[in-house]
Amino acid sequence: MLKIRGHDVNVDVKSELEAFEWHRAKWSQDKLIAASPFRYDRSPSFFVRLEPYGDYPAGTWSDSGAYDDEYKSGNFIKLLSFLRNETYEEVVEYLLTTYDINHNDGYESIILPKLWRKQEKKTLNIGIIEVCQSPYLTKRGISEKAQHEAGVGKSRHYGFVAIPWYDVNGELANVKYRATKGKAFFYERGGRPIRELVYGANLYKKHNGDLVVCEAEIDALSWRTVGVAAVALGGVAFTKWQADILRRLPFNRLIVAGDNDKAGARFNEQIVREMKADKRLAVLDWRGAAEKDANDLLVCAGGTALRATLANAIDVPISVSIL
Repeated sequence: MLKIRGHDVNVDVKSELEAFEWHRAKWSQDKLIAASPFRYDRSPSFFVRLEPYGDYPAGTWSDSGAYDDEYKSGNFIKLLSFLRNETYEEVVEYLLTTYDINHNDGYESIILPKLWRKQEKKTLNIGIIEVCQSPYLTKRGISEKAQHEAGVGKSRHYGFVAIPWYDVNGELANVKYRATKGKAFFYERGGRPIRELVYGANLYKKHNGDLVVCEAEIDALSWRTVGVAAVALGGVAFTKWQADILRRLPFNRLIVAGDNDKAGARFNEQIVREMKADKRLAVLDWRGAAEKDANDLLVCAGGTALRATLANAIDVPISVSIL
């Protein structure tokens, strides 16, 4: 039972955590011990409680080897925000939507349909980013050309590379700040929610070939480095906003390329389920590869190996309506 926006919400913490890959994981009845998800950790130094412990609710976590206090400990929403690659507020909405909430003080709950609200136009000052080549991204195999096209660079946040998110009109809508040491990240305060954007859509609105859709920005940049058009959703969720944006992009075929793990498989399933009636689709088959995502493959095996995986894309049968 977690307290979210003043309400007690019965969240299945263990089930949420099982949706992700954990390195050197050890599960017990009340605790998960594993290598830290926030940094490159060779030995298990991270734990998250699966059951309440004293004053600490389920989902409380701690990382004994954290680089800074911000990622030393926290609550379940903060952890899930990192794992899902979403903002804190987006995870709150996900949990409130996913789990049944009874908070009407004994009165019967009335579930109202969700209203489709008009997107709020939120733009940021492009001056918050100093566009320049990032040594961190270069080390991760991202070419100078791909970095320049994406407009990555430095900001007021030392130790983080700034990765801008633009809307389809080319206006700055949000910025992801990715740590150059470890895996921590956060988004620009006051930016437009990531769930309403598709990373890279502004660059490929006139593209007519195959288009790869993946989870993270660095994976999209990896594909672009080897000359493949790519966009990213920023996490494992696939929203109505993002589906609408993808439908408006004039590509020939959409190659769905989630990460090589369980969360990536669900990512693929969501997109195929939502898009198969509208566009030609194919799903990338990792064919037993050890690498976890596009950037991992680029770094470990090189650009030729990454491009070669496109030959393993399996076409999704086109749906046929019977009248």
